[in-house]
Amino acid sequence: MGARNDPSALRGLPAVHELAAQLDAPHALAVAAARRAIEEQRVAIREGGTASDDLAARAQALLAQLERPSLQRVLNATGVIVHTNLGRAPLASTARAAVTRAAGGYSNLELDLTSGARGSRQDHVEALLSELSGAEAGLVVNNGAAAVLLATAALASPGRSIVVSRGQLVEIGGGFRIPEVIAQSGARLVEVGTTNRTRLRDYERAAAASGDDLGAILRVHPSNFRAVGFVEEVSVEDLCGLGVPVIDDVGSGVLADGILALAEEPAIRRSVKAGAALVCCSGDKLLGGPQAGLLVGRGGPVSKARSHPLARALRIDKLSLAALEATLTLYRDPQRARREIPVLTMLESTQMELTERCARLAEAIGPEAEITRATAKVGGGALPLLELEGPVVALNLDADPVAVARSLRQADPPVIGRVHDGRVVLDPRTLADDEVSLVAAALRGPR
Repeated sequence: MGARNDPSALRGLPAVHELAAQLDAPHALAVAAARRAIEEQRVAIREGGTASDDLAARAQALLAQLERPSLQRVLNATGVIVHTNLGRAPLASTARAAVTRAAGGYSNLELDLTSGARGSRQDHVEALLSELSGAEAGLVVNNGAAAVLLATAALASPGRSIVVSRGQLVEIGGGFRIPEVIAQSGARLVEVGTTNRTRLRDYERAAAASGDDLGAILRVHPSNFRAVGFVEEVSVEDLCGLGVPVIDDVGSGVLADGILALAEEPAIRRSVKAGAALVCCSGDKLLGGPQAGLLVGRGGPVSKARSHPLARALRIDKLSLAALEATLTLYRDPQRARREIPVLTMLESTQMELTERCARLAEAIGPEAEITRATAKVGGGALPLLELEGPVVALNLDADPVAVARSLRQADPPVIGRVHDGRVVLDPRTLADDEVSLVAAALRGPR
């Protein structure tokens, strides 16, 4: 332990340029690492702490941190399938390959290879969207919120009314509020019904009162919560029966059939079949693709959205477009989609599969690992009441679980678990088979 504010120790610290000269790195990085290392040493000396015996080694370690990309692959052991903080849906292998191809050089993003004329980036997915959803037309933008913004702007701006149930004036992650989106679109919000009960006649009255000023009815799926008890809402079929354009924001983008866990999520095809003018959803939630916003529906409304000035500002980039095309292509074979799209695979993981993966993980970790049971969640604002029970590995370590979780986050690659009942819990549902050994290797540090 050094003396607090020891002047001789402080004077003995090297100059930044001297320490930087010992590091094999570009000058700017070497200087940044050296400056941080010296500042750490200075703080330690002033506080009477232990100074580093090898300042060059500490600077080298800091240099490695500076050179590491900020955006990293992490291992999701939380059990939250569509984890917003971890990038939501992991991509299928074919989608990852498509991104690599698109990033490796030039592409025909907006070129018609047959005619040589300028094409549209929408051409790469519109036919697929129509085929899979049953819609007349479709387009994609950069995320789900953008899809809702563009849909309302296309059908109700400037100044026309958008009718929304008070029970659907929701806020989702990141402060995204439906009334504010409508205001930004240039439309005028007309609220109907109450927070718990809205009936068809409420919409009928609003439509009659608005007359020609009515742009559309907006129906919003309350993705991240559920109202239960004395509640009532109007089906998309009944709304479309009013003869008024309906925008249906179905949220998470369910295209898969026959998956029991998705039974309560609104399906894209149902809204299209009902006659909605535009159906909006995200691409990176239950659809299992990249960040994107999908709009499908009738030809006229889709054309209005495509030609609106906002469409260019909200357009999807080529890498996301490549991943989306590959993901949608998998849905042409429903069984293949369920096998290869990670989100769908995780939702349908059997107890036998989870138990086997859990046993492998526990064996690789050692005696500190205990197999118990817990519940996983879908996440991403989808199916908030659904609990997916299954086996997990709990760590019985003689250490603060918060510190253990922090140490795992510093591993390479980082491991993200959760703390439950005073222990770090690792859920195999959100781990791929080839990630089990990586998680076990990361635990060699904390244990």
